[in-house]
Amino acid sequence: MSSPRPFSLHVPDEDIADLRARLARTRFPDQAPEAPWTYGADLAYMRKLVDYWREKFDWRAQEARLNAFPQFKVALPDVDLHYLNVPGQGPAPRPLLLLHGWPGSLFEFIDLIPRLTDPARFGGDARDAVTVIAPSLPGYGLSFQPGQKRLSVAAIADCLADLMTGVLGHKKFVSQGGDWGAHITSSMAVRHPDKLAGIHLNMLTVNPALPPPPNPTPEEEQYLAEMREWAKEETGYIQIQGTRPQTLAYGLTDSPAGLAAWIAEKFHTWTDHAGDFETAVDRDRLLANISFYWFTGAIGSSFHPYYDRLHGDWHIPTGKTVDVPTGYAAFPREIRRPPRSIAKQCYTDIRRWTAMPRGGHFAAMEQPEALARDVLEFVRPLRSSF
Repeated sequence: MSSPRPFSLHVPDEDIADLRARLARTRFPDQAPEAPWTYGADLAYMRKLVDYWREKFDWRAQEARLNAFPQFKVALPDVDLHYLNVPGQGPAPRPLLLLHGWPGSLFEFIDLIPRLTDPARFGGDARDAVTVIAPSLPGYGLSFQPGQKRLSVAAIADCLADLMTGVLGHKKFVSQGGDWGAHITSSMAVRHPDKLAGIHLNMLTVNPALPPPPNPTPEEEQYLAEMREWAKEETGYIQIQGTRPQTLAYGLTDSPAGLAAWIAEKFHTWTDHAGDFETAVDRDRLLANISFYWFTGAIGSSFHPYYDRLHGDWHIPTGKTVDVPTGYAAFPREIRRPPRSIAKQCYTDIRRWTAMPRGGHFAAMEQPEALARDVLEFVRPLRSSF
């Protein structure tokens, strides 16, 4: 077993200069004469974002915020895995695996991690502190190298379970995630239930192969209608990333403006806001996340879970269920919000279900305090089990 190596991120100055030069040469498309965002990323917004990225955005400041956390790399089968390992500031911190999704990264967790590792600093109880292990998912960010093998969701779940138990020596842990982090956490709960004291999710997705309720309640009917609308209007990115990821990768790896538009449109659509999504997610944090994809060149490999999803089994395979203790933070603008009656078909031991007053898909960025509180309150009664 390889030993972890301390790591610190430093993007070369010439890469920053190259990014700014490319941004200065951006060739923008026109925009059809409809309301902004009707057909995707709004032209006026993208012009302002590109100008800000080129002229005012301070990558070094964002880089320093990530480097403020202890970082490591460790050679595992098929991936040189990058991760944060942030000790809890309390009498008995328990290990928490914290997983991002797409188009997110570790920059989602800048404000969340301190609230988990040092709750007393934010008015909480030091006895609730956890130690956070937050990896760049294999194929994402600093867990990517050109030519690297692409891993399925199940293989990523196995890899991260190995990190927690084989490398770091935790007999049991809690895993938390949204987006692909939720899929991977759920897969881990099916494949390695003995290693998990519990899981906490801020996105629930149920196996689409499951039949719909024969006599749906109004809540269930609303969910089914939302899923039909989602399938019609919001799944184009899944189809292209899940069928022709290599073709898309050329444009997004070569054009920073194209990459920014592809990602910013998801932040606009999936966050909880009244028109200006930068009220939900700070512009500098948005650009730190986009820049991380740009500097690591990992956008193409980050698509692979979508290919795996369209060509493989669901993360909770048909006939299987998640039977470990489960907590769920239900944010009102999450992209999928199954009612509990449907969720329990896949998750049999739901211990906590919290209806959040506001927030969307990027909960760790939008509502870090609320998410941290819910996670710690979920973990509290489980502490004696690991």
